[in-house]
Parts: sequence; structure tokens; C-alpha cells
Amino acid sequence: MIAVRFEHVSKSYPIYSQILSGLKASLLNAPEILQRFRRHRFMALNDVSFEVEQGESLGLIGANGSGKSTTLALMAGVLRAQAGVVEVCGRVCPLLELGAGFHSELSGRENILLNGILLGLTRREVLARMDEIIAFSELEPFLDQPMRTYSTGMVARLGFSVAAHLEPEVLLIDEVLAVGDLRFQAKCRERLEHFKKRRVTIVLVTHSLGEVRGFCERVIWLRDGKIAADGQPGSVICRYEEAMA
Repeated sequence: MIAVRFEHVSKSYPIYSQILSGLKASLLNAPEILQRFRRHRFMALNDVSFEVEQGESLGLIGANGSGKSTTLALMAGVLRAQAGVVEVCGRVCPLLELGAGFHSELSGRENILLNGILLGLTRREVLARMDEIIAFSELEPFLDQPMRTYSTGMVARLGFSVAAHLEPEVLLIDEVLAVGDLRFQAKCRERLEHFKKRRVTIVLVTHSLGEVRGFCERVIWLRDGKIAADGQPGSVICRYEEAMA
């Protein structure tokens, strides 16, 4: 069964150049400037096609600006493709920016409830998992303090703890494995291995080639918005390293 399908997908962003001619001239020449913005675009993804099987662990590698994060954002539904088809089957849990749904004035406990609901659970489901989430985060002494008093690492730990208890069918991870200290990072990796054994579909974006080698069954190398290689981790990573060297 196919969990994720990209068919001839393209996504571009406008390139905004600085307006040097002044506000008055810009207003007088607004149609021309708008046309210029439409013409000058950065192709983040250019006619990309691939499929991910249910239960497969896929790594996305490539230099900055190659289209990795855009690919995950399209899978998560955060962005929409300008051309092509994106299909994702099952409950999606995007670990793109841990704690992005948290509110600074609410307590950690209240934010667990809020974040869980934003990620697709009902209030009852979040409350049923509350004790497990708190125990995993190891932040119980701070749970009734407002989020604005948390460090960046504490926010990330709480965000991962919520996401780790959502029972996802498709898990999207973008450079979020370095959460907390080494012991907590080990807990995060153990949780990901648990998802892998349960045949959760996992798409991992990271610059850590060691993580990709050790965790992923398949790797796609993106270069300039196109697929440069797709296959076994050892082979694709070797080609990528040779190209980067």
C-alpha cells in the first residue's frame, strides 16, 4: 500500500528584490513591479515524482535549499503544490517545528492539551495520554508554569513528548532529533525505533548522514529541486558525499 505519493510535483517561491527607486516610483510602476515578481521565482521542487510504501523509513538528504523541507511541508499539508499531485494516506504527525502550536501564556499542561488537539486528537484522547506525555518529557515540576518561562530545549522536549504519543500512521521529521541532553536524545531515538517496528511510515530530513544510514531503509537525494538519486542508503549517500567533496 502506498502511504505517500508525489506525481510531477512542482513548488516555487517569489524572489523579492529590493526596490531601489523609491516609494513614489514604485507606486507609479506597480504593474511592472508585480510582473517582475511573478517572473522571478525560486523553484524549490521541479517535477518531482516518487512513492513511499506504508511502513517504509525514507531519508531525504541534500544541501540547503535543495527542497527537503518543502517536500515535508507539502506532505504535512502546510504548503500546496503549484503543479502535480500530492497524496498522503493515514494520520499524519509532522515534527517540523517542535512547540510551534504552543501558547506562551498557557502552562505546560494546558499546552499539552492544546497541541494534542491541534495535531488531531480529541480532548478525551489527550487527557488519556496526559500522564504518559508528562512522564516522557521529564518536565513535571514545571508543568504548571507558563510556557514563556521555559527554555528552548524544554519547549522542544515537551513538543516531542506530545508528538511521540499521537499514534501516527505517517511521521514527518525535520531536523528535530537533537532534543535535550544525550539521555533524552536516546529516549527520542528509542521512540522512533518503536514507531519503525510498528511499521509507521517515517520520512526523515536531516544533515546527519549517520542518522540516515542507521535508521532509514531508503534515501532520496534532492539537488536543486530535483531527485538526483533514489535507492539504498549506502549507495545514495556515497554518491552525495562524492558530489559534495
